Amino acid sequence: MSQTAIPEFFVYGEPARALDVGFLHVETVQARASVHRGQVLAHKHPQMAQITFWTGGSGTYRIEDETWSFSAPTVSFMPSGVVHGFDIEPGTDAIVVSVADAALAVLAEQSALPLDQPVFVTGRGEGALWERLGNTVRMIQAEYADRLPGVERILPPLIAVALSGIARLDAQSHAIAVPAAVALGGRLRRLIDRHFREDWPVERYVEELGTTRHLLDKAARQVLGAGVRQAIGDRRLVEAKRLLLFTIRTVEDIAYETGFNDPAYFSRFFRQAVGLSPAAWRRQRVSSE
Repeated sequence: MSQTAIPEFFVYGEPARALDVGFLHVETVQARASVHRGQVLAHKHPQMAQITFWTGGSGTYRIEDETWSFSAPTVSFMPSGVVHGFDIEPGTDAIVVSVADAALAVLAEQSALPLDQPVFVTGRGEGALWERLGNTVRMIQAEYADRLPGVERILPPLIAVALSGIARLDAQSHAIAVPAAVALGGRLRRLIDRHFREDWPVERYVEELGTTRHLLDKAARQVLGAGVRQAIGDRRLVEAKRLLLFTIRTVEDIAYETGFNDPAYFSRFFRQAVGLSPAAWRRQRVSSE
């Protein structure tokens, strides 16, 4: 099957859709058993990464052109845009933690795991590390299900701990090969996360990544769902939304924090993208919480 024919999903079986700032989703593989019936065909998720922690059973897992047999405990981290799928034996189950790229970007500095490469770990690492990772993932599952006060602040650091736990298990492994465009798109995403506040021109990203404008724009559209210039603007918008929603900082302060030298221009940029001024968007979101 060609790359262009591979479906994109929100969660398996549901069409891809725009994800809200800070989006997280947790469910088990068996929760969707009526959809996949033990065979999850090759697919990918735009603008969303996944941690999959297998708690029981066995099966076969596919990432791009590589295939592994596995039995629990096994864990994977799948960045957005990477093709994957699996076949599992009856009764096999996993906890799947889905995180929007926008939310993941905020965790990058807290995670010991590089977030632009897929990772698959089975049958390696100390038992105590597997137990610790399993406890962390189950805590994420419980916090998501219980929705107690403060959950939106508790879940992100727990996910960073889980990602670092995967890194500890897989410290000696080699990166899984992905298509050149997917790898370039992942490197671009990481570079944008580091420098979006600095208002680099597109040519600076081209130079830093040692590629051409055409190839970089193609990779950006494939992995990030937008051209390079729009991807930079989208990242600034996500950061602005996050600060508006989760802090009490002024609109002017947030404008400067996200790389705008002119707060009035920031407000115009925000209104054009969202349909509301930053202050109005904040009031609407806070009142709906």
